[in-house]
Amino acid sequence: MNTLSYKTVSANAKTVNKQWVVVDAEGEILGRLSSKIAMIIRGKNKPEYTPHVDCGDNVIVINADKVKLTGSKMVDKTYVRYTGYPGGQRFISPKELLEKHPRRVVEKAVRGMLPKTKLGKKLYTNLFVYAGAEHPHAAQSPKTIKL
Repeated sequence: MNTLSYKTVSANAKTVNKQWVVVDAEGEILGRLSSKIAMIIRGKNKPEYTPHVDCGDNVIVINADKVKLTGSKMVDKTYVRYTGYPGGQRFISPKELLEKHPRRVVEKAVRGMLPKTKLGKKLYTNLFVYAGAEHPHAAQSPKTIKL
């Protein structure tokens, strides 16, 4: 076999082709939606995927306030945060979080599915979540995809 006829190509910051994608979260199940969004942000849906490079697309999520949770997760699931003070552990359910900050439910779900590294923090900046149907990224001419 002629080994000079093919090469393994690794993407880098200069050769990666990033696009803008719009995802409508209305009526979608949170976990299934978040895993697909995380794959797009990571770039795993592209043939030139390279694990140590940000080769994913920028994702705009609209209608994040209309996302669904199955079963009784809306009231039974809890998000935990810590204020930094003694006795400062705070708990909130997805129902309360959707009422106060509707974007954060999707943001937390997607962030938990990204790597917990420097690259993961960089990838998280490629996610844009909006509670309504409008977004300010029309200049990037994003394409709408159905997950």
